[in-house]
Amino acid sequence: METVTNTFHNDLLLPSLGARANQSIKLRKFIICPYDSRYRAWETFLLVLVVFSAWICPFELAFLRNLSWKVFLVDNIVDSFFAIDIILTFFLAYLDRKTYLLVDDPKRIAARYLSSWFVFDVCSTIPYQPLGLIFKKHENSLAYRSLNMLRLWRLRRLSELFARLEKDIRLNYYWIRCIKLISATLFAVHCSGCFNYLIADRYPNPERTWIGAAIPNYRSESMWVRYVTATYWSITTLTTTGYGDLHAENPREMLFSICYMLFNLGLTAYLIGNMTNLVVQGSCRTRNFRDTIHAASQFAARNQLPEHIKDEMLSHICLRYKTEELKQKETLDSLPKGIRSSIACNLFLPVIEKVYLFHGVSITCMLQLVTEMEAEYYPPREVVILQNEAPMDVYILVSGAVVSATVIWKYCDDSAISATMDTSVSIASFI
Repeated sequence: METVTNTFHNDLLLPSLGARANQSIKLRKFIICPYDSRYRAWETFLLVLVVFSAWICPFELAFLRNLSWKVFLVDNIVDSFFAIDIILTFFLAYLDRKTYLLVDDPKRIAARYLSSWFVFDVCSTIPYQPLGLIFKKHENSLAYRSLNMLRLWRLRRLSELFARLEKDIRLNYYWIRCIKLISATLFAVHCSGCFNYLIADRYPNPERTWIGAAIPNYRSESMWVRYVTATYWSITTLTTTGYGDLHAENPREMLFSICYMLFNLGLTAYLIGNMTNLVVQGSCRTRNFRDTIHAASQFAARNQLPEHIKDEMLSHICLRYKTEELKQKETLDSLPKGIRSSIACNLFLPVIEKVYLFHGVSITCMLQLVTEMEAEYYPPREVVILQNEAPMDVYILVSGAVVSATVIWKYCDDSAISATMDTSVSIASFI
């Protein structure tokens, strides 16, 4: 059961036509399968370190002029884990997008990694501050600390994570997208606040800065107060609120504010577009239903149709709206014929075995009949077959009740309503 579950939640390996599936192929010695649970746990651990790196890198650059030995040690321990991951990648099998088979040849794995992300991964893992201590005798210089921003390259792992989570059927797509958008917004607010504080902190005249004008002795304030002030400026600028209490005081800050506001135009458009798309996807089907009801009502009024025909039209549209939620037809049509036949036998064979008309019919004949049967649902008081009409289908009443009159009507019988569909009649039909 666990194997079947993992098939839906992990990336599926698809063998090419005539080839063996990857599950039956044993990888070479010392080669790691990317779908191994232990490697998945390692990836999850690295994602936690990625979030930490994304927060600490801008914060260190802006607020920590002199790194303590504790922060220095933590940074290097985190870098060491990503260095280990670089080594592991040389032994990690990958999925060939042309054949959909796992490649476990060490030479091909190394060639692929060296020609893709290797250089970027190395640049984002090099401990620049120890190098600054060796060559310049001063590891806290701004140039070497700025190189630590290359660690933000690791954020590509989070992008890959969200892409995988959006395909995970166990999770709600709407909330995954919302979390992704919120995370991107918070990261932008954090980085811009840190960068703007860095510009003010490095300006020759502290009083002519955006934070120095509001807090004259801001460097004597606690780090928490300075960080909250920088974040406050970032959010008010992002939301275009602009209270005026914090604003650019020198050309450097003005230039950065211009760039940040231009960036905000794109970010705001991205957020609004994605949120609108999520809302529209949720309400599009309901809006189409209401439009269809309105069009049917106008059609009946324009053509002066009798009231009972209008009610039949609206009842049919409402029933179709309910049955479309189940997506039964779409699901069956997407399956191969063998699976559709198995489903039809399971659903319809017990039904026709109880019908008197088919008593004594061979099982082979009934199996052929059930593969052509379809489930149909009718609302109360709808005409199924007109009198003297040449029928082309055979209907088997599964639940509900019908009555014969000048025309054949079906009415709602509370004791016979299908509990599944909340409709009065459920019928299986075949040609």
